[in-house]
Amino acid sequence: MRKIVIVIGLLFSVGLGINSSAEDKTHRVDEGSHHKMHFVEDSRISLGLSPAMKQHQLANMRAHVEAVQSIIGLLSEGGFDKASDIAYSKLGLTEEMKKMCNSFENETFKNLGLAFHKSGDALGETLKTKDMTKSLRALQTTMTYCVQCHATFRQ
Repeated sequence: MRKIVIVIGLLFSVGLGINSSAEDKTHRVDEGSHHKMHFVEDSRISLGLSPAMKQHQLANMRAHVEAVQSIIGLLSEGGFDKASDIAYSKLGLTEEMKKMCNSFENETFKNLGLAFHKSGDALGETLKTKDMTKSLRALQTTMTYCVQCHATFRQ
């Protein structure tokens, strides 16, 4: 079971690295041994944020990644209660996060953000059961919102 948690953490980390390279309008794609470089258009939707708001939003998302990393580590050690606390406080739909999500004009982004944070609360509840399979399934649900959002939007 510990190997599964480690693999999930590694896959998540790799996915973030790949996703962060697409932040510019275009990025290079290396085709391995062919060494050909191509430019790929980033067709994700820009939220058109001010530089200050962009940095604030990116900091929030980095904090979410750190929370997920902590939860994975705690799961590998059987620390379900602490993982639950982190899910609620760092990923859940706190008043601050509700206010933040509702401040965005893009309804799809707003709804994805609210759904993500609600799933953080559901993750916190599931972690309290100390059931690894259910906890990983709930974490997957939360991460699905991350992947969907990053595939659709860019800062």
